[in-house]
Amino acid sequence: MKFTLSWLKDHLDTEASLDTIAETLTRIGLEVEGIEDKAAELRSYVVAKVLTAEQHPNADRLRVCTVDAGDGQPLQVVCGAPNARAGMTSVFAPPGTYVPGKNITLAVGTIRGVESRGMLCSGAELGLGDDHEGILELPEDAPVGEPYALYAGLDDPVVEINLTPNRPDCTSVHGIARDLAATGIGTLKREPLPPVRGEGACPVPVSLDFEPADRGLCPIFALRLVRGVRNGPSPAWMQARLRAIGLRPINALVDITNYVTFDRGRPLHVFDAAKVAGGLTVRRARTGESLKALDGRTYALTDDMVVIADARGVESLAGIIGGEGSGCDEGTVDVLIESALWDPANIAQTGRRLGVITDARYRFERGVDPAYTLPGLDLATCLVLDICGGAPSQPAIAGEPPETEHIIDFPWTEVRRLAGIELSRAEMKVTLETLGFHVAGTGDRVKVLPPSWRPDVEGKADLVEEIIRIAGLDRIEPKPLPRTAQAVGRPVLTVIQKRTRLAKRALASRGLMEALTWSFIPHADAVLFGGGGADLALANPIASDLSDMRPSLVPGLLRAAQRNADRGYPDAALFEVGQCFANDEPEGQTIRAAATRRGSAGHAGGGRHWDGAAATVDVFEAKADALALLAALGVPTGGLQIAAGGPAWLHPGRSGTLQFGPKNPIGHFGEVHPRVMKALDLKGTLVAFEITLEALPLPKYKPTKAKPALALSDFQPVSRDFAFVVGRDVAAGDVVRAAQGAERKLIAGIDVFDVYEGAGIPEGSKSVAIAVRLQPVEKTLTDAEIEAVSARIVQEVARKTGATLRG
Repeated sequence: MKFTLSWLKDHLDTEASLDTIAETLTRIGLEVEGIEDKAAELRSYVVAKVLTAEQHPNADRLRVCTVDAGDGQPLQVVCGAPNARAGMTSVFAPPGTYVPGKNITLAVGTIRGVESRGMLCSGAELGLGDDHEGILELPEDAPVGEPYALYAGLDDPVVEINLTPNRPDCTSVHGIARDLAATGIGTLKREPLPPVRGEGACPVPVSLDFEPADRGLCPIFALRLVRGVRNGPSPAWMQARLRAIGLRPINALVDITNYVTFDRGRPLHVFDAAKVAGGLTVRRARTGESLKALDGRTYALTDDMVVIADARGVESLAGIIGGEGSGCDEGTVDVLIESALWDPANIAQTGRRLGVITDARYRFERGVDPAYTLPGLDLATCLVLDICGGAPSQPAIAGEPPETEHIIDFPWTEVRRLAGIELSRAEMKVTLETLGFHVAGTGDRVKVLPPSWRPDVEGKADLVEEIIRIAGLDRIEPKPLPRTAQAVGRPVLTVIQKRTRLAKRALASRGLMEALTWSFIPHADAVLFGGGGADLALANPIASDLSDMRPSLVPGLLRAAQRNADRGYPDAALFEVGQCFANDEPEGQTIRAAATRRGSAGHAGGGRHWDGAAATVDVFEAKADALALLAALGVPTGGLQIAAGGPAWLHPGRSGTLQFGPKNPIGHFGEVHPRVMKALDLKGTLVAFEITLEALPLPKYKPTKAKPALALSDFQPVSRDFAFVVGRDVAAGDVVRAAQGAERKLIAGIDVFDVYEGAGIPEGSKSVAIAVRLQPVEKTLTDAEIEAVSARIVQEVARKTGATLRG
């Protein structure tokens, strides 16, 4: 929702600054997403007169100008604009000015040997358009020296707020002003609009053609004819406000309806009366009907959509968009103004199905004030009469506004009970009344009647929320939650929550890295892994390749492993614990644990091994991971069966199914099927397992002693390689133990990755290469400290094994 500051002040009498207004809006729940203040952005630009414009001595397309910027001291500017000439008035930027269109900050410079102290600007350079052909040309009487933003009327900041769906009242500038008035930073301007006195009945009859059960689709429909209008451009002030919020002015009649939509949150529609045949009927669409709408698209309609039709057919998609055939243009003389109330759920359903997003739909599907149906029609009529002239008729009305009044029995103490804050009754009452609530009673309990524009307020908690958001959440004193002896002894986590935590710790301890992948996957991937049903396809996916809810964690992990390989890390070992979806029912959603290994990720040493190149992962690595997870979760495995084969995405001869009987499978493990590898464009060898945590039987024992908390260092480990020449009879394990004894606090692990005999090694000796991993726990190691530890390792290995460091 966007609005300008001057527009807001049409409804709010306030002296508050823009910063105060923005801070207050966010504080009361109308979060400010951005402020566009052209006056601040263009404060350095001034109206200037070009005194002279001479040919540049060293460039054919440049001119040397002298410019009067209003301070009486002419400045020299080199300008390349073809329209730069003596006597013209334009816009000047002095040195030090930031130019948004060029993303530069001006400085005094020399261009082809001539000094230039500033710049004459085009609209594109100011960020006001796409015209690069020449500098701005202003009228001759433009005041030299005046800030350009002030002269051009750009000193009206635009505020954009983010509305939650439960606040339809703030889809209007008037509603936003009402909320701000409740905070005390201003007073809401209440200017009652007198009803329009029409001349005669509306000659176009209206009717609601619904079954009794469908009357809620359009409770009330009002129509008024205005004869003899002049439909030209709308006034400059209206066009400026519409442009400021991103709307393109079209003509006076259309602009008035758009203006009322944003000003009062009351969407309207106008028909060219000459293009309407007979009366207007509001009804369900009929199968086979279509509408060519004002956006130029033709929509096929179904019988669950509501339309406005005349004797020829459908003229408007109710509450969403009008038809092109009855639209108003410059030749419109007689106009029909429509104001109606539509069912929010039906509007939302129709808009989503057809993919139509309009400002009218945005408001109707959230809930438009039913009591403003007829006043909104009168307001639009007054604007039409003021801007376009004409003579109005009396309104033709079908139906009546629905009864929305409901009284809430409200004890003032509810605010303290739910929010923990003590406020005076007077303050709370003033807050509610300023927001439009009617409060009756004087005791501890009062009767509160919500206003018609607040359909979201249904009970006592909603009233507390209104009071607290205006009072300020910062007035609530933080208090710790009580921890009684009884509460401490109670279980806090559910079984599945405990299993999720344990599963992550267990898999991480096996050298797997946790990955978080999308819950959405491509349709083709979903089909490969047993999904792809229509019930799990997203109606509005965030990307074309994220179209289906995932039936398995494995496809996301496989693609993540391949991305790692593509970026130079082929030995990826990844796991994830998350949700999977078999169907769109609650019981179809499960929590699973899955892991995949690629390359030589099943072996220590990062792909290096003393016995040559490390072997690639195989089915037994996946099996070991799965069984280790079951053991960590305390699952009794006495009745566990491992059956050959698995789902279609696993290799049939290199996979297995984990089950407690044929009817209770809990997971699968194995090598990924070559067909799946080809379909996902995967290279190398990948193995994976997946276990459904809800399918696991409960453990039959309880640990007698709580495990100590896992201690992980916050600092980056460091790895150093050493190659020692030792006697042939010295065991590699002796070298490892000697190195470990050099610094037990820092050395977290040692792997042997190479054993060599041959050229370059003395007879009777061999080379043993080890990788030592240093894990600091108190601080990051410096180069000097690492070198000191390395020296101690060499010294200790030499002392205990007689080794020498290989050169």
